[in-house]
Amino acid sequence: MKKTFCLFVVLFSLLLPGSGRAGDLDRYLSSIGLVDVAKMDTSLRVCLRYATSDNVMGKVVYTGITGAWLHPDAAARLLKAQCLLKAKHPGYTLLIYDAARPMSVQRTMWNIVRGTPKTNYVSNPAKGGGLHNYGMAVDVTIADDSGIPLPMGTAFDYFGEEAHTDQENLLLQSNRITREDFHNRRLLREVMRQAGFRTIRYEWWHFNACSREEARQNYRLID
Repeated sequence: MKKTFCLFVVLFSLLLPGSGRAGDLDRYLSSIGLVDVAKMDTSLRVCLRYATSDNVMGKVVYTGITGAWLHPDAAARLLKAQCLLKAKHPGYTLLIYDAARPMSVQRTMWNIVRGTPKTNYVSNPAKGGGLHNYGMAVDVTIADDSGIPLPMGTAFDYFGEEAHTDQENLLLQSNRITREDFHNRRLLREVMRQAGFRTIRYEWWHFNACSREEARQNYRLID
């Protein structure tokens, strides 16, 4: 069901660049110098899960947004990753689940998970938030030529050990992920790392374009 839903969102999103109906958040992110990366390479796919209720929080937390916005430095790296992926598998494409995230949205997300075990997976806005809040992080997977996400062992935003990146050999050996999941994750990390992104322990889909310290020194926090 989630694959079908996401495919619908991806196909619908293909209509948006030509529609001219930018939302309020789109206009704001553009005004502070961020770029809509999928307009820079139209082979990229976008399925903004927090702009729908199909996410771990079960509700819409983004409104007024149609694009996947990043700082130009992070966007350049994502475009490189897409090229690297296409060189290896011409029918595959990166599928973006989340990109730049204003602190107002971060606070909404934190308030939803506060007091639950999910707080480990959401950056605390009182501590400066995370790299999404600078436009320097992106959540991505790989989709096939039909727009269907490749199996990665868990859904996006699955908060559990099966989504962790540091024990995948053990997950494979214990049949908690399949060999196909294992190789798909390795492919995703390979192209993203070669493009200059960094991984994190808890989420196979999350990639940072710099450290948190570098972001605070060199990039603007998105209000």
